[in-house]
Amino acid sequence: MALPDLDKYEAVIGLEVHAQLLTETKLFCRCSTRFGDPPNTNTCPVCLGMPGSLPTLNRRAVDFAVRAALAIGFAVNPVSQFARKNYFYPDLPKGYQITQYDKPLAERGRIAIETDEGRREICVTRLHLEEDAGKMLHEGGDAESSRVDFNRCGVPLIEIVSEPEIRSPAEAELYLRKLRTILVYLEVCDGNMEEGSLRCDANLSIRPQGSSEFFTKTEVKNMNSFRGVRRALEYEMRRQVELVEAGGRVAQETRLWDEAAGATRPMRGKEEAHDYRYFPEPDLVLLRVDDDWLAQARSELPELPDAKIDRLEADYGIPRYDAGVLAAERPLADYFEATATAAGDNKLASNWVMVEVLRALKERGIPITEFPVAPELLARLLRMLRAGKVSGSAAKEVFDEMVERPRDPAVIVEEENLSQLSDESDLREDALRVIRDNPKPYNQYKGGKEAVFGFFVGQLMKATRGRANPQVAKRLLRELLDAPELPDG
Repeated sequence: MALPDLDKYEAVIGLEVHAQLLTETKLFCRCSTRFGDPPNTNTCPVCLGMPGSLPTLNRRAVDFAVRAALAIGFAVNPVSQFARKNYFYPDLPKGYQITQYDKPLAERGRIAIETDEGRREICVTRLHLEEDAGKMLHEGGDAESSRVDFNRCGVPLIEIVSEPEIRSPAEAELYLRKLRTILVYLEVCDGNMEEGSLRCDANLSIRPQGSSEFFTKTEVKNMNSFRGVRRALEYEMRRQVELVEAGGRVAQETRLWDEAAGATRPMRGKEEAHDYRYFPEPDLVLLRVDDDWLAQARSELPELPDAKIDRLEADYGIPRYDAGVLAAERPLADYFEATATAAGDNKLASNWVMVEVLRALKERGIPITEFPVAPELLARLLRMLRAGKVSGSAAKEVFDEMVERPRDPAVIVEEENLSQLSDESDLREDALRVIRDNPKPYNQYKGGKEAVFGFFVGQLMKATRGRANPQVAKRLLRELLDAPELPDG
């Protein structure tokens, strides 16, 4: 069977992202939003939709939503309205969801992404507030039983809907990463996709390259990682191309991403707006956001990712790539700035944070906020490295020891005898020993094979446990190897 010609087609992708707001209580009641509590313990008559209960809007959730809207460049509407979205599902006890429909909180935003072809701005249609539904728990082989946890009912969400301007699965991943970074910078969402506090649904269709007409779209759900979003959309694009190339038709439907199988599966037919029978929520008044509210929200905005990248590049003189890596998380950027300021060497600090610090965080599975080595301690180690008191390899040993037991690097250097060797008389003896122990490479060098010089450098560094001053070691080795004959002894 011939492989589909993907290059003949272009993806048309729009993302619907749900972000859980970091409020302590739910959107319309005072139940806790805490994740991981026993099932059905954070509920009340309001979030369970009991007769006679009335919702009361959480002001803090609106503050967070307005802050997010301003950061993404939305125009915040002075008046917005909540609506009832009617559908029946076991995890929706009221039989409807309180959301916003034709009068959302904010409209017309933009998110910039950096692609291989350059910077692109993706238009974002709307941002609105809504409550979350519960969670279905399927247990046993082939889902022998299903239960419902209503703890999540009523948890405040913002839904951010892009225009269908994303042109590839790779761009979709970039867009989602950028959106998550902004929300986490604002401290309005923790961005944890595994726990469901950031969720993404994708609408995808294909069209021939250069055409303005596209085929029927499908919606893909159940993607809980950046990699999952990209893989799901790559699979779905390939599936649709294969269908069209074979003369078939793409069905308008909602599909689930099966991570284990690496494939999307049909879930249900895709609903349209009229299927939900939207109408204004009768128990909530119009939401009004005046100029004073907007001014207060603007004053609380932190430095955002793009601005931080620009500033790190300009103020610290580091490459833009480095600035982008360091600015991916606000606390990581703060850690770098504190380290660089104390160390007095911006590029050295950038390299160590990007390589050694991120390696240690990944190995231990912790965020930078829990990293045991304070910026001041790392800066002391970097100053010792610059001053030639420790070699590069020894500095890495000291760093690893600091991660295990945080303390002054000078103390570790003394305890472990890791100070850099620059004394020529001692190093000369070590260098002679290395050369005499390797007569074959010595003869190769004398015969004109220059490449073996690196071998001797490596052997000398190994013999001194990485403590030898590299410049002194190379100079001494070159003098000895280039001499007519080795000294006696």
